[in-house]
Amino acid sequence: MIDLHTHTLFSDGELLPSELVRRAEMIGYEAVALTDHADSSNLDWIVPRLVQVCGDLNRWWKIRAIPGIELTHVPPEMIGGLAEKARTLGARLVLVHGETLVEPVSPGTNRKAIESGVDILAHPGLITEEEISLARKQKVALEISARKGHSLANGHVARMARKFGVPLVLNTDSHSPDDLITREKALKGALGAGLGPDEFEQMLQESRRFVARMT
Repeated sequence: MIDLHTHTLFSDGELLPSELVRRAEMIGYEAVALTDHADSSNLDWIVPRLVQVCGDLNRWWKIRAIPGIELTHVPPEMIGGLAEKARTLGARLVLVHGETLVEPVSPGTNRKAIESGVDILAHPGLITEEEISLARKQKVALEISARKGHSLANGHVARMARKFGVPLVLNTDSHSPDDLITREKALKGALGAGLGPDEFEQMLQESRRFVARMT
């Protein structure tokens, strides 16, 4: 299992980065990205700390810990600049909190995230054909989410990605230790979204490609 979307107590998660990574390792994770919520108020505080701890953990543990960030509920016009700043600070992976069905994310967030060339658009909700076509052009991956609420649009996202040939990744959006999942549970989630076993394997391979580029 590879998970490219998790949260620590640096934002609204429950665990220290070290404990989250260790718990992921113990249930068989190959790699995990720490992608705490950020906007302009805390971006320059979070990213350097995640860079530090991931470097420390990668010296001693087999699992790969990846420093990232999830830009969350920011004005769409700010996404490009904040994404660039995050990379300058050392973030190896930039996600944007997409237009999920269960939160009041600003309209236009999906499109601006894609235009900005972020790595992953998390839980994009009812993404449009125009947006997903642009995601293919910009090489932005879309997320199939294991998180309650955010998973409501998984079937739509899966169908659209299949139609337009956009890469998918399956993430937990973990905030607590109970949110981490095994490969078997991840497969069930993929099947529930209407994806086949081969497509599930393709998602894992896409996640491995991200890890290979970042390590």
